[in-house]
Amino acid sequence: MKNKRLGLKGLLAAVLVMGATGVCVGVAQAAEASTTEATTPAPAAAKPKPEAKPARHAVRHVAKRASHVTPKRRVRTASTHHIKRLKTAAVAEPASASMGHLYGLQKTGDALDLKSSVALVVDQDTNEVLLSKNPQAVLPIASITKLMTALVVTEAHLPMDEPLTVTEDDVRATAGNRSRLSLGTRLTRGEMLHLALMSSENRAAHVLGRTYPGGMDVFVEKMNAKAHQLGMEDTHYVEPTGLSSSNQSSAEDLTRLVRAAYQHPIIRELSTSTEAVVPLGRRQVEFHSTNGLLRDPQWDIGLQKTGYISAAGHCLIMQAKLAGRHLIMVLLDSAGRYSRIGDAERIRKWLDSSSALLPTAAAHQAQ
Repeated sequence: MKNKRLGLKGLLAAVLVMGATGVCVGVAQAAEASTTEATTPAPAAAKPKPEAKPARHAVRHVAKRASHVTPKRRVRTASTHHIKRLKTAAVAEPASASMGHLYGLQKTGDALDLKSSVALVVDQDTNEVLLSKNPQAVLPIASITKLMTALVVTEAHLPMDEPLTVTEDDVRATAGNRSRLSLGTRLTRGEMLHLALMSSENRAAHVLGRTYPGGMDVFVEKMNAKAHQLGMEDTHYVEPTGLSSSNQSSAEDLTRLVRAAYQHPIIRELSTSTEAVVPLGRRQVEFHSTNGLLRDPQWDIGLQKTGYISAAGHCLIMQAKLAGRHLIMVLLDSAGRYSRIGDAERIRKWLDSSSALLPTAAAHQAQ
């Protein structure tokens, strides 16, 4: 029995000695590794690839989640799939500044303190320039495009009573924009033209281009050919609605367009109409003009068109009788929703009060 106890004690002592030895060896190996890391130069690290910056709101979200993790825990990093989603969101986010503002055109001063980056007022009969601000700047023109759409349709002498139907192509081309012309809506060409000019109905404008003889490609070619014929050398169109920022022109070119469109009574009548009731299925739906100046008795407007997309800002072109003259007014890239109307009012009041214009106006009235 005594020998057995001694044997157990000996065995236990041996285990303890081996454990101590292992610890010593482990410590020695760690010390050796530490010495080697400090004295031996580490291989050059591969240069990290630049990482796409996620959208601003997404960065705040990830930072907020990371801030709740204690220092002792491993902070979770965004997955590759999540980073791709953030990158896509950043790319898809629309720019808030218009092209004119990015160019700094709004900094151009003028005597009337206009909010529009571009302004041009021309006498329709004599071509005399009464007001000019960045008239040659080439910018997106948004739904001002529809005036050329109307001109091409009108000059083609297509039957205005022909029924046209909204198709999947029209819906897809105007996706993301509000329209009361749903898939399958059936209206005449004249009704589509009316809604495009008066209410700036994008889907109606697209239907007009798609149903042109030869299709949309031919229609856009006709738009650009007409612009060239009118001497609009700084103008280019890619589609008939104005939703694309690639539809661009200058104020000088647009005065030529207004002159040409004004020759057609149907364009004058439909663009200056204030409201219309259109049958949509079993309902009678009321549409209104996008230009509130048409309801103002102080204005005598013979033709007009408004426009807006973020890249173009708020736009307005008009033919109006002011100070005894027939004038063409172009306002592009106005910053606020109502600033184009405010600019038009400033110009009207300036013309009414300007004594320098009275002799010319009187001469026109005498003719």
